[in-house]
Amino acid sequence: MDTISYFKERFQQLQENPVDNHIKDVRDEAFREFEQTGIPTVKHEEWKYTRINDFFNKDYHFTKDLKEQQFSAADLEELQLPGHEDANLIVFVNGHLHPELSHTRSEELEIISLQEATAHEQYGQIVKDHLGHSAAYHKDGINALNTAFIQEGVFVHVFKSKTASHPVYLYNITDARNGAIFAQPRCLVHLAENAQVQIVETFVTIGSDESFTNQVIELVVEKDAVLDLYKIQNDGPNSKVVSTTHVHQIGKSVANVVTVCLNGGLIRNNLNMVMSASYSEANMYGLYLGDNQTHIDNHTVVDNREPNCLSNELYKGVLDGHSTGVFNGKIFVRQIAQKTNAYQSNRNILLSENASVNTKPQLEIFADDVKCSHGCTVGRLDEDALFYMRSRGIEEKTATSLLLHGFALDVLAKIKHENVQSFVDALVVKKLNL
Repeated sequence: MDTISYFKERFQQLQENPVDNHIKDVRDEAFREFEQTGIPTVKHEEWKYTRINDFFNKDYHFTKDLKEQQFSAADLEELQLPGHEDANLIVFVNGHLHPELSHTRSEELEIISLQEATAHEQYGQIVKDHLGHSAAYHKDGINALNTAFIQEGVFVHVFKSKTASHPVYLYNITDARNGAIFAQPRCLVHLAENAQVQIVETFVTIGSDESFTNQVIELVVEKDAVLDLYKIQNDGPNSKVVSTTHVHQIGKSVANVVTVCLNGGLIRNNLNMVMSASYSEANMYGLYLGDNQTHIDNHTVVDNREPNCLSNELYKGVLDGHSTGVFNGKIFVRQIAQKTNAYQSNRNILLSENASVNTKPQLEIFADDVKCSHGCTVGRLDEDALFYMRSRGIEEKTATSLLLHGFALDVLAKIKHENVQSFVDALVVKKLNL
């Protein structure tokens, strides 16, 4: 059975479950898009360096049949982030929400299912206006596949003029102890006017079987709202992750996203910043540390649709072993978006003769009164700095690790949550053998 037929059969099974008419319409349209485009291959320009179609030649479990199988509160305890006792918890297992393990602590926000939100008097229009907006930026079938199989998506609403008193911890957990898993978690987050929230995402697989996570999170940011989003990817070599983060700033607002990729078999991150309001600000920071056979691909889009917006983007990579890094960053400046300031930088260090990176920063500017720059570097560790440290009695391995840690620090410093910053820094230190 080919891939399209396989998913068509599963999609027909999904239709047996009752769902809101709007979500049903969204799913149907998405599956038609998937049938037309299919799984992307390396012939697709946006997937030129990342091959995923081979991973679909498996008999994955991705419906609710394995949701309740073994995963328990004790399993979650082993995976908890620091400060979880004071955080709002959203727990996805194999792409399905586990309400019994999830918990809302903040009075300033509400976490409900997408199904409930669609039927809600206040939230229904938000879902209709913004669910699936990311599809306009991804015409490769992967985003459409997630939308087509929305089952237990989550809706997060931060109330107007409120700052969430607790961060939101979003766990994307794959339980691959009893078969290959295909997980498709889905979230829609809405920050009302003048709202603020910190969101921390983590990806982890337990078990030794194959896992493929195709995640989509869409975030809508209203006027004067502030979003801080931290994505931590520290998974196993048997995991494959495609994560799409779509931030739509529909009011003058600030959005900060930090992505840290440490371990995994294959990681593909799509990050879109759609700036649809004047005087908005977007900051995007990334750190990726690859070794062994790890493949890490970061694709970013900054779409300046209104004038007087500011965006800063800095991605740093350290690649060792036979690992591969990919960075593809695009900045669009529409004709109306005069006085745009947009900056993009990608810096890479290769530690091995067998490691490689493909980097492609891009600008498409249709306005004439802008300040934009982009650049990339690929090189080895600074030999002069290494020699200086060794001349002071520091052994080569320690000196190398210290220099690499210093290289990473300006990205890690952008994580404002102290507990999370310390946690990620400890992971980086461990990765660098400090």
